[in-house]
Amino acid sequence: MAGGFFYSFNEWVIFAVLLGLLFLATEIGFLLGGRVQKGVHEHARSEITTIQAAALGLLALLLGFSLSMSISRFDARRQLVLEEANAIGTTLLRAQFLPEPQRAEVFDRLRRYVDVQLESYQANIDQVMLHQLSNEMDKLQSELWSSAVAAGEKDSRATIGLFLQSLNEMINLHSKRMTALQNHVPESIFILLDLIAILSMMLVGYGCGIGARRNLLLTMTVGFVIASVILLVVDLDRPQRGMLRVSQQSMLELQRSLKKSGP
Repeated sequence: MAGGFFYSFNEWVIFAVLLGLLFLATEIGFLLGGRVQKGVHEHARSEITTIQAAALGLLALLLGFSLSMSISRFDARRQLVLEEANAIGTTLLRAQFLPEPQRAEVFDRLRRYVDVQLESYQANIDQVMLHQLSNEMDKLQSELWSSAVAAGEKDSRATIGLFLQSLNEMINLHSKRMTALQNHVPESIFILLDLIAILSMMLVGYGCGIGARRNLLLTMTVGFVIASVILLVVDLDRPQRGMLRVSQQSMLELQRSLKKSGP
């Protein structure tokens, strides 16, 4: 559901479809169990209960594993935003030691650099816009580096070297953040998770059918909880869309600071 084919779908559509499949699987299992209930011995009923517990236990393990993967990726993306904002801020401070006209050029380009970062975040999944902003980002990085080289040719002070170091770190962190945005939970894990969830709910329905009775509210609640946890995993794995998004507060504060400062 995240990355590849499933990543193109809205998470609420995925949630609705999965919830429907879970309820359908429960109903099919209940009907199948109702057909064979008279021929099932007590020992077989005990085995079915054991299989139900094993399937639900495996599902719980996979849900926990998938949620942990999504949370770790989400936290990594959030930390990289902060680190990149700090690196840009350090580059800005060290740019004050550059000679003119490179100092004014760097200040202007850093302002636009941060604006492009935030515009990329607001573009969500608009691939055309993201491609344009990515090209502009590459151009700004090249121009910033050219300004740094030109400044180094005019002035060989150690402060110029420090500026180059911070600029290099800023560019590297941007690459890391872009890589982190594309680092999703493998799609195969989501497919496996969905299949085991559907199978588990079918076994729950089957057990209810053999017992010739079921608590509809309880089974629907279990299905809803399972689908909700999967929805949370999917949403955490979509950093540029959905309910839970990586905060850009540090980048916004840097943008305000850049607008107030000047070469």
